[in-house]
Amino acid sequence: MRCLVTGAAGFIGSHLCERLLQEGHEVVGVDAFIPYYDPAIKERNLAELVSKPRFRFYRLDLRSEDLGELVASAEYIFHLAAMPGLVQAWRDFEGYWTCNVLATHRLLEAVRTSAHNLRRFLYISTSSVYGRYASGDESLPLKPVSPYGVTKLAAEHLCRAHAEAYSLPLVVLRYFSVYGPRQRPDMAYHRFIRALLLGEPLIVYGDGMQVRGNTYISDCIEATILAMDACPGETYNIGGGEAATVWDIIRKLERISGRQAHIRQEPARPGDQRYTFADTTKLRLHFSWEPKIGLDEGLYQQWLWQREQLR
Repeated sequence: MRCLVTGAAGFIGSHLCERLLQEGHEVVGVDAFIPYYDPAIKERNLAELVSKPRFRFYRLDLRSEDLGELVASAEYIFHLAAMPGLVQAWRDFEGYWTCNVLATHRLLEAVRTSAHNLRRFLYISTSSVYGRYASGDESLPLKPVSPYGVTKLAAEHLCRAHAEAYSLPLVVLRYFSVYGPRQRPDMAYHRFIRALLLGEPLIVYGDGMQVRGNTYISDCIEATILAMDACPGETYNIGGGEAATVWDIIRKLERISGRQAHIRQEPARPGDQRYTFADTTKLRLHFSWEPKIGLDEGLYQQWLWQREQLR
């Protein structure tokens, strides 16, 4: 199958491209290399992909460039491209609006006019659309409490509008706290591991009792691949089966590393989620999906990867 992956140079996008190639698909990857973090990290994410014969990569911005030719032959589109993160969303709403909503609108319009072979459009959403307490199934009320969550939900609604008006074969996937090798440097577990490796202060925001349901990257990708066969109109939570507080994660990383964290607490961040844990009953029933990598093993794999990166 011919697959298009937006955000292909990112943490999850690069893993998804690799898996699609392993499954025998042809993959076109696009990424704008917006400097939310060091673009050199994205270059490393792509390093092995660019040599693959069934992979083509285009550096382009969905907000401004002609997308008709890009989508014309696509049978599956995985729309991961977005501006991520919590803190910056309060300072740069225009960036989040244009990357997460305008870019999605332009991609959908290109699909409407040019993607005549499309079988599925998989929109990658987030637990942030549920708001402060994201614990439940896909029917949980949608009450985002950050500009990031607001823009991701707006893009979901745009996708559903196109599904209703133009029969877009839409599947929405809401990811919950994905971690593992290549995790973005601004994400909590990456920051914690880096602080332990370098002997730097480990910053905890708020009281540290925030709970996350954690999803290891390979389990996330497996669920995404399975969703290629989902019925249009479906929405799925994608999350692993283990929840942990910030303090739980720090203690686990101390055991893995054999080092003691030097904690520095700072005020809670506006818009941070208090409790997230995905009910994945529907995903399990439809695809017999089960998370395979436990939290301890997943954190250990991320620790090994980050340690190697610093050598």
